[in-house]
Amino acid sequence: MTKIKSVKTKVYQWKGKTVPPQSNFCTNASDLLYEKGDNMGSFRFHEWLTCEIETDDGLVGLGNAALAPQVVKKTIDHYLTPLILNEDPFDYAYLWEKMYRRTLAWGRKGVGMTAISAVDIAIWDLLGKLTNKPVFKLLGGRTKEKIPVYASKLYSQPIEDLKKEAQSYVDQGFKMFKMRFGWGPKDGPDGVKKNLELVEAVREVVGYDTDLMLECYMGWNLEYTKHMLPKLMKFQPKWLEEPVIADDIHGYAELNNMNMIPISGGEHEFSLFGFRQLLDLKAVSYIQYDTNRVGGITAAQKINALAEAYQVPVIPHAGQMHNYHLTMANLNCPFSEFFPVHDVEIGNELFYYIFEGDPEPKNGFIDLDENTPGLGINLSNKYEKDFQIIE
Repeated sequence: MTKIKSVKTKVYQWKGKTVPPQSNFCTNASDLLYEKGDNMGSFRFHEWLTCEIETDDGLVGLGNAALAPQVVKKTIDHYLTPLILNEDPFDYAYLWEKMYRRTLAWGRKGVGMTAISAVDIAIWDLLGKLTNKPVFKLLGGRTKEKIPVYASKLYSQPIEDLKKEAQSYVDQGFKMFKMRFGWGPKDGPDGVKKNLELVEAVREVVGYDTDLMLECYMGWNLEYTKHMLPKLMKFQPKWLEEPVIADDIHGYAELNNMNMIPISGGEHEFSLFGFRQLLDLKAVSYIQYDTNRVGGITAAQKINALAEAYQVPVIPHAGQMHNYHLTMANLNCPFSEFFPVHDVEIGNELFYYIFEGDPEPKNGFIDLDENTPGLGINLSNKYEKDFQIIE
């Protein structure tokens, strides 16, 4: 019987070139605070955690997490590793419950669940390698020929630059796009006008025979969003994402039940129980969990099944292989997000600097290799000199 022999975590701290912060780059939950400076500072992810789980027969599963990597590392090293050593990785459901229930007093959301996610992803990568199958084959197999993906960037910037970026994605064959707002409640009528100009500019480029998604990143509040919804309807957005903070579940429900623009969210929600609340209240029309936050692949599969029963589609937050495998294996996951490869800015880009093996989109689609076991990614040493690595 295969047993887990060791768990090794590392934090990759980016020390290379970064794109300097820009003002009104993207609304976020810090915008309502009175402090001046870079409000996006706490939402930039310039660190990433890797979690390698090795079995007694020498195979290694690779997991990862992007939220609070240094704290997550300590959580895995001190609390989770002792719970899974010498266990059979095929008992993944039991191991998940063991990690969850032993840390329930302090770990059921946030950092604790993020740590569980990294371990669980590594276990699933390991299961694929042990069975010599890609993870999506273990989750139900192929439900679509290829995965449609949307280009997700288009941060607030000068209008002509925004149009140029949007055109670049059109030229690459994308048919779906997501953009960000730059202004929120404290910016008054002038900010409203600037937000509308951003959306108008992108629609002018991509046309109305494409899908356009709008992201607030928790930077608005209920009152401001209710003011904006009727103004945005003419642009026919597919959804409005995270308009209010994640804890304002009733705010989500009120907005979604206005039936003006579908509301999406879940990137900052955790576990099956968190999503049951969203679904019971009809708070979202699209679910966007992130597998390396929500509880890993084990939790994500449960959320997928629950959402399907409510007929609410699931489009995992971020691209990245752990999300792609779930999308491929679930009919209720119709497409995926794709972060274009770019200089390090917000930090989502770090995935491409740390790992190798992510598929490249072609005409707005990606595919997963049937013959590559596990998740299909490995640690890359191409940019290792640009990182400080904490072991």
